[in-house]
Parts: sequence; C-alpha cells; structure tokens
Amino acid sequence: MRDGDITAIAKWLVGQGLAGATETDLVTGFCARCVEGGLAVSRGLVLIDTLHPVYEGRAFNWHDAGGEFTEHFYGRSDIGEAAQDWLRSAWYHIVETGCGDVRRRFFRGDPCDFNRLQGYCDEGHRDYFAIVTPYSQEDAFGLMDCVYSHWMTREPEGFSDADIAALRRLVPILALAVKGPSLARIARTLVEVYLGRDAGARVLSGRISRGVADEIDAVLWFSDLRGYTAISDTAPPGEIIPLLNDYAEAAISAIDAAGGDVLKLIGDGILAIFKADDRAEACRCALAAEADLRARLTELNARRAAEGRPATTLYLGLHVGAVFYGNIGADSRLDFTVVGPAVNEVSRIAALCRSADRGVLLSSAFQAAVPEDERAHIVSVGRYALRGVGRAQELFTLDETA
Repeated sequence: MRDGDITAIAKWLVGQGLAGATETDLVTGFCARCVEGGLAVSRGLVLIDTLHPVYEGRAFNWHDAGGEFTEHFYGRSDIGEAAQDWLRSAWYHIVETGCGDVRRRFFRGDPCDFNRLQGYCDEGHRDYFAIVTPYSQEDAFGLMDCVYSHWMTREPEGFSDADIAALRRLVPILALAVKGPSLARIARTLVEVYLGRDAGARVLSGRISRGVADEIDAVLWFSDLRGYTAISDTAPPGEIIPLLNDYAEAAISAIDAAGGDVLKLIGDGILAIFKADDRAEACRCALAAEADLRARLTELNARRAAEGRPATTLYLGLHVGAVFYGNIGADSRLDFTVVGPAVNEVSRIAALCRSADRGVLLSSAFQAAVPEDERAHIVSVGRYALRGVGRAQELFTLDETA
C-alpha cells in the first residue's frame, strides 16, 4: 500500500468520525478502502467494550465473501466458556505481555496457538495480525479502555511488511473514529437506564438547565410492594435485592411495553408517567400495563414459590393531571422528574390501597378519562380523604369479574 493510499484512508476516517458515522460504516468502509488500496484484507474484526447493564461490548465483523458484515453485542467475558475463550485469545496475550500486537504466518507454518486460529487457517486465511489499541486511563469509560482488532489475508505470501506497517498506522485512527459513536451510544444507554427513555432523550437534546420544565398532562403511575417491610425484616439479607429486582423487572417491563416512562425507583416504589396528549388513550395504555403486570406477577410468584423464595404483589395508584416535567435541583445535581399536586395525590392514592384492601386504586379524574368501552370493570370503592390533599374524592378499583 502506497503512502498516498494510507493518507487517503486516514483522511476518510477522520472525516467520517467528525461526521458522526456509525461503527458499522467505519469498519466496512475501512476494509473496503484497504482492499481498493492494495492491502488485501480478507477478514477484519473490531471489538470495543461498552458501559451497559447487560452487555460487555460490541463486535463488528467483516469478511471478503461479498463484503459480508455482522455486528452483535457480546456478554461478560469473565465467566463460563467466554472466560476460557478470552484467556486463549491473542488479545489476552497482548494485554498480559504488553507486546502491542501479534502475528501468525500460517503460510510459514506458525502455530495456531490462540483461540480460533485453526479455524481461520482452515478457511484459507494465510496470515493473521491482532492488535490492541489502548486509550489513555484518563479517557477510559468503564470497560472501554481500548479497541481490540484482528486482520487476515488470503494472499499466498501473507501480509507484506508494508501491509503490516500500514495497519499499525491506520488501526489507531480507526480506533479513535470508532470511539465517538461508541461514547454516544454509552451516553444514550446511561440516560435511558437511569432517567427513562423520554427524560433521557430530553436531556441529550440539551434540556439540562435548572428550572427548565414543561407543563404536561400525564397519567401518573405509583406502585410499591405489598408487605415489603415485613418481608425485608424476615427474609435473609441476600434475598432482598433479588426480590426488588424481580418485581421491578415485571413492573418496568409492563410499563415500557405499554408506552410509559419510568421516572423513579424509590426503594420498592416506582413512579412512571404515560404522557396524555390524548387522556383517553393514555389511560388505556396504563390499564394495559396493569393487566400485563398482573400476568407477569402470576408467573413470577409461581416461580418464586416453587423456589421457596418470598413472593408478594404490588399496590398501584393511577391518577391523571397536569404536572411540571423537567429539571429540578441544584446546579451541581439535577433530577429530571415530575412535580406538582397530582404527583402527591397519586402517591397518597397508592398508600390508601392498604387501608382500602385493594390492589389497585384509581382517582376520579382517571376514571372520568377512561374510554367508555373500558369502564365496565371499573367500580367505586367510596370517598376517601387523602393525606395532605384538601378534599376527599371518590376512588375506584378494577372489578376483574365484570
């Protein structure tokens, strides 16, 4: 590969990185341009760790069978078979020895002493080059402290010295370009996981100034666990976090599936909203989430009972009203949430589930906004005074026999 080709590829990578190209576009474009420039790459794989509650990182895999490309998330590499694969990999050897890169010339009879090398050799690849491109410790983000990559060729005499020199020059530029979209994806993941989808999108759009809030109409959901205090007092300490996670997973999954946004996890409590541009539709969505949650709890409780673990259910309050939705707090610590009298009311309604001996309580405003065809199974439970609310109001519940 000539210097002019290397310079052109480097310039392209920088331009694409500045333009916000995806990792997929960067890797596929890089491989195609290497081939066009005379560096006969037959296969390229780029791995970059991430910061995600489920996945450890993402892999981008290109090979010369029609420019075929795949990308996927990968899970933890420190347990099970994945851990053994990692310990047998060329990248682990590079990290442990600090050698920077590793080459195996299959055409010369070099050993296939790292994981999967024999398979690559059997596929007809003649030369293998693996490299680890580190970021500085100050720039590391969670596990994302480097880019792992490997490159192969089917050329009978393998990579030339000039090819290897070109890869050593270009791969760090590719790693830097890939870092941009990977960091953007981490930012989106973090705000969605910790703030919720809608609140996260608003924060990333630039709504981060204290006091910036919109008045919106919303269905408000507040739920907490029935008998949580008694369970936490009697259950083994190691059971408490798994119990909270199991029931939060059921509730959050049901809310998400119905189009709601979870804003807060408060101990065993969950505050969520269904934005109500159309109140009737938002109420319908909240009721769909409640029905979905009941089905999930039935399955969850059967499983936990079979395992001999504590099981319970949720109290749920539903209300609809105007709230302020935005940033509240100090300049150095903000919370994107909802505030207003309606938020206080829904928490009080949920708290009344205990004394009313009902799993679900609906406000009169919610009942009035429910579509007519959904009201057949909504029944009154009488008037109640809500603590901290100036007037008593009629509350409703769901009659599942209707």
